[in-house]
Amino acid sequence: MSDAEPLQSTIDDPSGARTVATASVAPTGPAPSAAQGRGSPGSGWLVAVAVVASAVTVLVLGLRVGGAFTATIPGLPDAGPGTTWALPVFRLLSDGLATVTVGMLVTAAFLLPGDGRSVSPHGYLLLRRAGVAALGWSVTALSLMALTASDLLGQPLTTLGPATVVSFATTISQGQSLMVQAALALTVAVLARFGVSRGLAATVAVLALVAVLPPAFTGHSAGAGNHQIAVTSLALHILAAAVWIGALIALLVVRRSRLLADAAARYSRLALGCFVAVSVSGAANAAVRLGSVDQLWQSRYGWLVLGKLAALLVLGTLGAIHRSRTLPALRAGRRWAFGRLAAGELIVFAATVGLAVALSRSPTPVAEAGTDADPITELLGFPMPTAPTAGNLLGQPLPDMFFLTLCVVGIGGYLAGVRRMRLGGHRWPVARTASWVGGLLLLAASTNLGVARYAYVLFSAHMAQHMVLSMLVPILLVGGAPVTLALRTLRRPADPGVRGAREWLLIAVHSRLTKLLTHPLVALGIYTASLFGLYFSDLLGVSMRYHLGHLAMLTHFVVAGYLLFWVLIGVDPGRRRLRHPLLVIIHLASMMAHGFFGLVLMQTTTVIAPDWYLAVHPTWASSLLSDQKLGAGIAWAFGELPAVVVMIVLIRQWIRADQP
Repeated sequence: MSDAEPLQSTIDDPSGARTVATASVAPTGPAPSAAQGRGSPGSGWLVAVAVVASAVTVLVLGLRVGGAFTATIPGLPDAGPGTTWALPVFRLLSDGLATVTVGMLVTAAFLLPGDGRSVSPHGYLLLRRAGVAALGWSVTALSLMALTASDLLGQPLTTLGPATVVSFATTISQGQSLMVQAALALTVAVLARFGVSRGLAATVAVLALVAVLPPAFTGHSAGAGNHQIAVTSLALHILAAAVWIGALIALLVVRRSRLLADAAARYSRLALGCFVAVSVSGAANAAVRLGSVDQLWQSRYGWLVLGKLAALLVLGTLGAIHRSRTLPALRAGRRWAFGRLAAGELIVFAATVGLAVALSRSPTPVAEAGTDADPITELLGFPMPTAPTAGNLLGQPLPDMFFLTLCVVGIGGYLAGVRRMRLGGHRWPVARTASWVGGLLLLAASTNLGVARYAYVLFSAHMAQHMVLSMLVPILLVGGAPVTLALRTLRRPADPGVRGAREWLLIAVHSRLTKLLTHPLVALGIYTASLFGLYFSDLLGVSMRYHLGHLAMLTHFVVAGYLLFWVLIGVDPGRRRLRHPLLVIIHLASMMAHGFFGLVLMQTTTVIAPDWYLAVHPTWASSLLSDQKLGAGIAWAFGELPAVVVMIVLIRQWIRADQP
């Protein structure tokens, strides 16, 4: 198909009707020569071969350098050379397909302009190709499940029965993560061919990003002594790298489109954020795995880390060249300039992915938690803390990259919005800024200071953390009116066909899901049900045992509280506000439910989550039931002050509403 020919694509609209979308892909500006516009006929295949060769070559070298191929010890089971070589190769293939899937979906949903409610014709093609890649991703994840079982059990694939693989997939964490990933990838493959609405494309893109995460919670980082940093940093690293590399691949697919210049400019800003995220998260993860700086040059694992660091510097330099040279060339109509530099960048990316796979198969200087003689460290990720004092609660931090990243980005983005308001000549209340910043600082303190350590081993400390996260933090965050600030300061894209952050935020705020979640009875039900459902079932013990479950639990505390207090005292746009007498009644109902929960908990004579708290109970602490009674008292008494503050705000808003 020539550059001046129209690109036709049969598109299904959400209602089921079929329309034909036609988009001209004729270049703007001076027409490039055939050599400039197209490149040689086989250039695409040459780039693909170079990318694969780069990844495989660096993978093999990295496995050799990292010491992944150790000599077999006589008498110990060995999976054989087939599994030894196939496992990293299939891991590389799986990571590559996952990256392609994520990049094409993100580009189709967020970087390319749409056609009304539907994606553009080029976005349609990316959706279909992402579906094929996701199907291959699902198959490779299932293959990895069998290969990983063979590797861990020391049995060749030829002697590994189906029952053994099924048992591995359902009972072992590594098998479970691969099974979940395969199921999510298959879901992405189906949904990518289900329709062409932009909302569906965005949903599938988010689902694909979720699908890349499960293995991050079961590898080296999950076994690290400080998995609060290691697991979350690896998850952020994988997400940022998948978007960074995958979106570049997607842009190469549509490189002959006249939309490339604007899409590349949006990708450049996205890539800069991904570069920062990959650098910070990679440094944090390497610090946990290496243990000390000298291991960078004294260990084989450190040599591979240095190789990744060098590749990252090269990629950063290429990104700077993109911004300074390629983007102006694209605006001038010279699309070939982007293709050449992007192809070279992709080859470096492939080598970096090969190094990453080699790192995942190489022994680390810091021993895995499973080899530690201390079972408490294996469970918690840190040694048992000493008896709590004021200094210990505040002076023994337990950094968690998830909440640290959330707080840093939240404060930085909010202050940037306030600055933009002032530069535009508009005022923004100082009280709102103080409320938002104070809420995020309190969130960071509750999840990263010494109290977070004791929340793992003491029910009372956990309950205090719960009350802060579900009451104090949400009230302060709601008072900051972040949605209002974002809608006033986020800029609209130059192309009206592109949905920027402001457009997606408006869609989310006015969506049916948001209206459902912010219905007063639903918000009250979520808040109340989370109290009784967590502590009077086995959910608490399961959440405490797994880092992902612990993160989800703490995040739920904040979200459930935010929904309730947004309904009660929020000023952000969304669901239509109820009359203040009804809001007062809802607030009184939440106070009664909270007090009743505390009383029921105080009357309980059985230990909550006994499997967890019996395993981590400190020798210096009181009995489990005594500590549980203390936690129940905290839950019963803690809500008084926040409830009074909310009531005062409600009455003040009521008076202001009646003044006209």
